[in-house]
Amino acid sequence: MPPAATRMTKLHGDCWVITDDAAGNQRQALALAEMLGLPIHHLQLEPRSPWSWLAPRLTAGAQLALSGAQRQQFAPPWPAVAIGCGRSSALYTRLLRPLSGRTCYTVQILDPRIDPAHWDTVIAPRHDQLQGANVLTPLGSLNPVDDAWLQDGREADPAFAELPRPRVGVLLGGPRKGITFDQAYIDALTGQLLARQRREGGSLLVLASRRTPPVLVERVREQLAGVPGLVWSGHDDGSNPYPGVLGWADRLVVTPDSVNMLSEACAVGCPVHTFVMGTLPDKIERFHRELRGAGRLHALDALAEAPRQPLRETAAIAAMLRERIEARQKR
Repeated sequence: MPPAATRMTKLHGDCWVITDDAAGNQRQALALAEMLGLPIHHLQLEPRSPWSWLAPRLTAGAQLALSGAQRQQFAPPWPAVAIGCGRSSALYTRLLRPLSGRTCYTVQILDPRIDPAHWDTVIAPRHDQLQGANVLTPLGSLNPVDDAWLQDGREADPAFAELPRPRVGVLLGGPRKGITFDQAYIDALTGQLLARQRREGGSLLVLASRRTPPVLVERVREQLAGVPGLVWSGHDDGSNPYPGVLGWADRLVVTPDSVNMLSEACAVGCPVHTFVMGTLPDKIERFHRELRGAGRLHALDALAEAPRQPLRETAAIAAMLRERIEARQKR
């Protein structure tokens, strides 16, 4: 048994995972919580305004800002550990410190936009440039991607093995302030994908996210009609093949807007490419620059080899967090 797994038995109590409905926030918090080895209770808390606007600053009355059902969930007995991701969750992980008499170890993922000292540990990606004695700074976002996760994905979609190689997974995000993501962008992206597919052969497995505008998904379907592979945008296209696409991909192409998708792609171990039209906001550009500097991210038309090691930071972050929680529980 690996040392990390052995250490899990030293923690006691349960773990609340607190998020909003954003899939990216849920994936990060749940991935970290699962590595701690504690029983998990997932609370999706969505306060009404003005608390939702001012989270996590406005704490007075925050429990009353929840619906009746959510207030019943956010009630004692308080957990041993709470992990939040996103601004709304930061309000409630912040509250748990005084409510529990500091017996609950509070963890907040992503920059809470206020002093990180309000939590026991804050985990913020390096490009957020957040500093503090209790701040951990991975390069990318936390995620569940490892060898076992990828193998599960391959077993869930064995038919992908029959597609012509190279199998190119294409992960589509959506519009984001300061990033071009419109029909012109989609046409340029699919044009480059098609040009390379004509030269090399292979297949294209395109996955849209909830943020991808439906009209742009349909544009992709039109442009890639007749190319081996698939275009998936929701349950009307069948069950979500995301783990299978990452598991079988020889190469991944990710739109530049999503730190989460880029981080998960870089955790696979195959070459990762992106296509940028125009410029990027400063924070996203810093993230791209670090990935490029580490040989983990390439232009769409570049020839690239797989990195020596996949970008898998969640287990290391979980190990550091376990040490801190163990020290607290021994007091």
